[in-house]
Amino acid sequence: MSVARVNREDGERWGSVPAPGGANTLRVILCEDSLLFRDMLARSLPQLGVQVVAQTGSTVNLTQLIANNEPDVVVLDIRMPPTHTDEGLVAAIDIRRTQPRVGVLLLSQYVETQLVMTLLEEGGGVGYLLKDRAGDLDAFSSAITTVARGGSVVDPEVWLTLVSSRHRAPLDQLTDREKEVLRLMAEGRSNQAISDRLYLSPKTIEAHVTAIFSKLDLDPTPNDHRRVLAVLHYLRNA
Repeated sequence: MSVARVNREDGERWGSVPAPGGANTLRVILCEDSLLFRDMLARSLPQLGVQVVAQTGSTVNLTQLIANNEPDVVVLDIRMPPTHTDEGLVAAIDIRRTQPRVGVLLLSQYVETQLVMTLLEEGGGVGYLLKDRAGDLDAFSSAITTVARGGSVVDPEVWLTLVSSRHRAPLDQLTDREKEVLRLMAEGRSNQAISDRLYLSPKTIEAHVTAIFSKLDLDPTPNDHRRVLAVLHYLRNA
């Protein structure tokens, strides 16, 4: 498997990164609700010099596990209990914002471009791979090493989808949920009001709003209000 790696500091693409070992062994926490898949990783990674210091099937106790075990990287599934929607993504964003020294490598069964764009906006030290890539353990441990060093890793299939999506109309790139959030934004509702209306957590709504800004190419600037611009785009094109 060839995975795109980007160094956070100089933007240079990396080639193959050797698996860590010895005194430089990386410490990893596995957050995956599939016991079979988690057990496979837990058994295989130590053979490549990656130490699995903790495992969990839920994001609920993840913060405490990070505090207790001081990992270099957290490997976690995007879709975790209880709703199996974006709990992993929300947890990943929280980790990057509160524990910037800890890298995150998200795994997904499917290509979910809106989620990877949201993750990549958090800067370096992040990765996104399809689960079937984990079968190539050398490349998988290399991806962990890249993320631990502050680089970014994106599955090649996801890259192809992101490139092709550039040719679609911006609103067409939004998921049904994101369109619903944007519609409620157009009604003048705050994130908290949208959260209450859709029965989703405020962090989930924040992730959706961030994804909307990204897909509409609304970069933060000191003179523009992205929320207003997003609503105007919606009203002109919906």
